[in-house]
Amino acid sequence: MSATGLPPAPAPAPPTGRITGPSVAATTAVFVRLKLSLLRNGTRQSTGRSAAFVGSTVLAALVGALGLLGLVALRGDEYGPDTGVVLVAMLALGWAFLPLFVGVDETLDPGRLAMLPLRPSPLLVAQLASGLVGSGPLFTLLLVVGAVLVAAHGVAAALVAVVAAPLVLVFCVTLTRALATANARLLTSRRGRDLAVLSGLLVAFGLQGLNLALSRMADEDGGLAPMRPLADVLGWLPPASAVRAVRLADEGSAFGAVLALATTAGGLALLLWWWRRTLTTLLTAPDASSLQPPAGAGPDRGRHEGGLAGLLPTGRTGTVMLRVLRYAWRDPKAKMGWATSLGMAMLLPLVLTVQDGGSVYTACWAAGMLGLLMYNQFGGDYSGFWLVAATIGSPRDAFVELRARMLVICLLGLPLMVAVVLGTAALFDDWESLPTGLGLTLAMLGALLAVGAMTSAWLPYSIPQEGAMKNVAPGQSGLAWGSLLGGTLVGAVLVAPVGALALFLHGEPAGWLVVPVGAVWGAALCWGALRLAARRTADALPEILAAVSKG
Repeated sequence: MSATGLPPAPAPAPPTGRITGPSVAATTAVFVRLKLSLLRNGTRQSTGRSAAFVGSTVLAALVGALGLLGLVALRGDEYGPDTGVVLVAMLALGWAFLPLFVGVDETLDPGRLAMLPLRPSPLLVAQLASGLVGSGPLFTLLLVVGAVLVAAHGVAAALVAVVAAPLVLVFCVTLTRALATANARLLTSRRGRDLAVLSGLLVAFGLQGLNLALSRMADEDGGLAPMRPLADVLGWLPPASAVRAVRLADEGSAFGAVLALATTAGGLALLLWWWRRTLTTLLTAPDASSLQPPAGAGPDRGRHEGGLAGLLPTGRTGTVMLRVLRYAWRDPKAKMGWATSLGMAMLLPLVLTVQDGGSVYTACWAAGMLGLLMYNQFGGDYSGFWLVAATIGSPRDAFVELRARMLVICLLGLPLMVAVVLGTAALFDDWESLPTGLGLTLAMLGALLAVGAMTSAWLPYSIPQEGAMKNVAPGQSGLAWGSLLGGTLVGAVLVAPVGALALFLHGEPAGWLVVPVGAVWGAALCWGALRLAARRTADALPEILAAVSKG
C-alpha cells in the first residue's frame, strides 16, 4: 500500500520496438469492401456512365461464357488442348499490360496507402484479394475453366484441372499487381502516363502483328494446326504450363504434370517475392520528386545549346515548328495523335498487303494517315490559341503559322511515307510500280494537307483536355466527322488527275514522270490552300478561338 492508501499503479510494459498494424484478415476484408464499394458506386454515376459500366460488365460475362462454351466444344479435337494453352498465354499477356494502361481502381496504387500503418504482408494479401473481385477476373476465370476442360477427360486430369484453374487466375492477378507496384510512381507522373499511352499503342500494334502471323500460319481450311508449335513453346512458360499440365495428366505423364504445375507455382512464388520486395521499398523509401537536387545540378545542366532548334529555319517559321514539335512530345493527346498516325501509316499498308494481297498503291494509306494530322490544327492549342491569335496581325502571319505546322508534318512524315512505298515495292517485288506509286502518294499527301489547312480555318472544333478517349467536345461531333469525311472526298477529287496519269503510265519507262508531277501537284495544292486558309484565319480569329475553347 502507498502513502495514499491506494494500491500502487502497475509498472508500464517495456517497449517492444515493434509497431503492430491490422491483421491480415481485417486488412483483406477492408480492401474487398472497398473494391465492392467502387463497383457499386460505378452504377450510381450519370446515366451514360452507369450504362457503360453495366454494359461492359454484362459483355465481359457474356463473352467469357461464350468463350467457355466454344472451348468445351473443342473437346475431342486434336488441337483443342493446344488452343487452351495459347489462349491462357494471351490472357497473361493482357493482364500484364492492359490494366496498367486503362487503369483498374484506386486499390491498384499502393502509394496512396504509404502513410497508413500497414505492413507489406497484410497489404499484399489484401491487394491480391481485391484484385480477384470484378468483371475482369470473372472473364478470365471462365476462359481458364474452358481451357482446362478442353484437355481434361480422365480423373487424374480433372484433379489437376481443379488446381490449375485457380492457380492461373491468381498468377494473372499477381502479375498485374506486381507490375503496378513496381511502376506506381512512374504511372502517376505525367511522363509515365505518356509512356503508358505509347506503350499501349505498341502493344496494339504487336497484337495486330501476332494476328497477321497467325493468319499466315493458318491452314487453308481454317484449322487449328498452327496452335501446336505455339503451344509447344508457350507451354513451358507460366501460367500456360499449368494448362499444359492438364493435358500431360490426361496422357498419363504424372511426372510431367507435376513438373508443369510446379513451373507455374514457382513463377507465382517469384512474383510474390518480387511484389513484396517492391512494396516494401515503395512504402519505406522517400519519393525522389520531393528531394532537393544537389547544388549546381540545375535542370539545364549538361543540356546542349541549340540542338534541334539550331537545325530549324530562322524567324517565325522555325519558332512555330519548334513549338509544334514540343507540343507533340509533351501534350498527351498530341503525342497519342502523332503516334497513332505514324504507327498506322506503317501498319495499315502491311496489314492490307498480307491479308488482301494488295499492291504498291496500298502505300497511299500512309499518305492518308499523315494527312489527317493537318486537320483541326488550332483545336490542339485548346484555349491557349489566344496566344497564337495575338501574334497574327495579317494574312501573311497566318500563312507562315499554317505553313510551319504543315512543314512539321512533312519533316516527320515524308521519310516515313517514302520508306513505306519502298518497303511495299520490295515486299511485292514490283519495282515497275514504284515510280507511279510514289508519285501518287506524294500527290495524295499534298491534297490532304491542303484540305486539312482549309478545314482548320473554316471548321475548327474543340478537343477536351480531360479524358483520354474524348477527342471532340460535346455538340461538335457532327462538325468533326463532317470535316473528316468531306475533306477525304475532296482530297480524292483533287488527286484524281495524278491518279489518271499514274494509271496511264503504269509500267512504262515514262512512269518516273509521275514522281515530280505528283510532288509539284501536291505542293501547288498546299500553297493555294494555305493562301485561302490564311485569309480566313486572319479574318475569323475570334470565331476560331471560341470554337476551340469549348472543351
